[in-house]
Amino acid sequence: MFAVAGVSSRTGAATAEALLKQGQKVRVLVRKEAQGEPWLRHHAEVVVYDLTDANSLVKALTGVTGAWLMLPSAPEAERTKMLEAMVSAVKKVKLERLALLSCVGAQHPTGTGQAAALNRAEKALASLAPSVVFIRAAYFLENWEPLLMPALESGELPFYGHVHLKFPQVCARDVGAASADALTTPVKGHRFIEVAGNENWSPDDVAEVVSSLLGTRIKAVERPVDSLEDPLLAEQYRAMTRGVLSFAHPQQLTRGKTPLYDALKTLV
Repeated sequence: MFAVAGVSSRTGAATAEALLKQGQKVRVLVRKEAQGEPWLRHHAEVVVYDLTDANSLVKALTGVTGAWLMLPSAPEAERTKMLEAMVSAVKKVKLERLALLSCVGAQHPTGTGQAAALNRAEKALASLAPSVVFIRAAYFLENWEPLLMPALESGELPFYGHVHLKFPQVCARDVGAASADALTTPVKGHRFIEVAGNENWSPDDVAEVVSSLLGTRIKAVERPVDSLEDPLLAEQYRAMTRGVLSFAHPQQLTRGKTPLYDALKTLV
């Protein structure tokens, strides 16, 4: 049996779904009981847990072969508490396999926004199971979702970088498939799997597909990074512009199968 956290997120859900399609037994970890109800229909086991509580996480992970975990976006102090609980629980449970959702650029300890927290998480978890894999995902196509309705009104799809530049992006479905494969094909020690879409796309490419989906002309427009209120988000986009937010081993990328149109269609 495999435990999957974060199933209320698209990536966690995609990972659980991919494992179930493989015929694996799955235990989904949820923060609220209601979040687990849809998974009961898929014959998954449901456990309510608190990611900031090591004892709660121990109970959630006891009895599974492997686990897929993630650090949700949160203030730094809360994220640190989550990581401490995760480390403590994984040590006590003695998992055979562990997968953590990481991201592009996590090889850098600083200067990458929230990716820096994942660098610390990778280092803290690297030796805690016989088989550990870090899934370093490209820029999520799902990041465009909250911008689509405003774009429908304004005709503009904002991006805090060069709109003509093609760079690795990926949808949750492809990350979930790669995560499931990694969990079910363990390799001794720790490793990194870097995941991107089947090709690189620019914000212009995204705007073109969104225009087709929404039935109106949408144009990608560059916005100044300094206009962002979140300092970590601003740092992330600066790192992207400088080329720092990139894969450590681009020649070994795991490429997904989902076309850009199909990935964006699920967001509209």
